[in-house]
Amino acid sequence: MVKMRRSASRGAGSPEVAGFYEPDTGSIQYVVSDPATRQAALIDVVWEFDPRAARTSTAAADAILAHLAAERLEVAWILDTHPHADHLTAAAYLKEKLGAPTAIGAKVREIAELWQGLYHLPDAFDVDRDFDRLLADGERFALGRLAVRVMLSPGHTLGSITFVVGEDAAFVHDTLMYPDSGSARADFPGGDARTLYRSIQALLALPDATRLFVGHDYCEGGREPMWEATVAEHKAHNKHLKGGTSEDDFVKLRERRDATLALPARMLHALQVNLRGGRLPEPEADGHSYFKIPANRL
Repeated sequence: MVKMRRSASRGAGSPEVAGFYEPDTGSIQYVVSDPATRQAALIDVVWEFDPRAARTSTAAADAILAHLAAERLEVAWILDTHPHADHLTAAAYLKEKLGAPTAIGAKVREIAELWQGLYHLPDAFDVDRDFDRLLADGERFALGRLAVRVMLSPGHTLGSITFVVGEDAAFVHDTLMYPDSGSARADFPGGDARTLYRSIQALLALPDATRLFVGHDYCEGGREPMWEATVAEHKAHNKHLKGGTSEDDFVKLRERRDATLALPARMLHALQVNLRGGRLPEPEADGHSYFKIPANRL
């Protein structure tokens, strides 16, 4: 069951945020809105997938649709912070339902080139076709009366971006975790722990009261899922950063931890969908889609 929690607007220039926790992958999908105009953006929406049966479900995305209807929100954007390795994006499904444009970071072109090689699928991914907008570092656009700024935040992937919305909210994807869980892994193709550290420092340079919304939570110690903490809380309590952890020490810690982690169960399926903007591989002659899984490549 998807769990929802609100983070209220703090006043002018501050967005309302609803986070929806998807327990199968520990993912959080977000609805961020301008209280003044009721315009909203969706961030990192989830198309559920059972890797054992290769079967999809729209339950998590449908919970978002129900929330939008109940709150009478108008969706202006469907945004992804990066091509996810652990869940399928529901961007294409929700675009079909809502008519809103999709967007992701411009460096996803480089990620697509990397994965075309790993899958041995030349020209498989056309991100300029499958996303409506590719966003550059520093680019700005409007969400109602709120400004949205794009920050390139590589490390987890080479093209991850952060969305800074209004004056006090940032959606930091898989760069940071909740403070008791530290930071995200940096060992996927194109990832880099040293680059991740520098991206984190840029996030921690935001004002201390900025709410940071993370992409995943794995309920450390059996607690309830949590996904919001301020810059000040991360500086004081994040277990990979508190006490002024040096870059070299962070890299050693992160790489040692990453060496123990298995690949996400959905990863090799997910990238084939997420680099198509949330679309399954093109149907074959029998009308069905099929995944291609590389052996002994990762």
